[in-house]
Amino acid sequence: MSVEIANGYRPGCIGRVATLHAEYYSAASGFGVDFEAKVARELAGFCLDYQPGRDDLWLALVDGRIEGSIVIDGAHAADDGAHLRWFIVSDALRGSGAGRALLSAALAFTDARYQRTYLWTFAGLHAARHLYEAHGFRLAQARPGAQWGKVVDEQRFERDRPVPEAGRR
Repeated sequence: MSVEIANGYRPGCIGRVATLHAEYYSAASGFGVDFEAKVARELAGFCLDYQPGRDDLWLALVDGRIEGSIVIDGAHAADDGAHLRWFIVSDALRGSGAGRALLSAALAFTDARYQRTYLWTFAGLHAARHLYEAHGFRLAQARPGAQWGKVVDEQRFERDRPVPEAGRR
């Protein structure tokens, strides 16, 4: 299977990314309509407010079909860093390296622009946590949260921009 990492909005991506999230998190965490509606609403808002150079979006495509996504939302970066959001790959792509390719593209973008990148996730997503930690993220905060329609242990991971090799001593 050949995977293309495409940059930028594509027609249908809001619905497809919301579908990927809804299907995965319904099965994995029991999330329902509250979660799906929040993803669709916030992703649509991001796409409407998108500013080149501040924000970006990458999609994993297989034969033109969206099978994964990742977003960097820089709208509040001056306060908190760039927000990594809507990172997911379909069941068909899990283990293929597509997630690693999406994350690498997003981090190359943030490292060129922002001092810090952060994301929110949930406890128990071990493969995702391993991938984040392999790319330099560290757990910065954990708390119970109900914004997704049920109570989960939310986790905030942060990653500071790496210091260039020439700058290290």
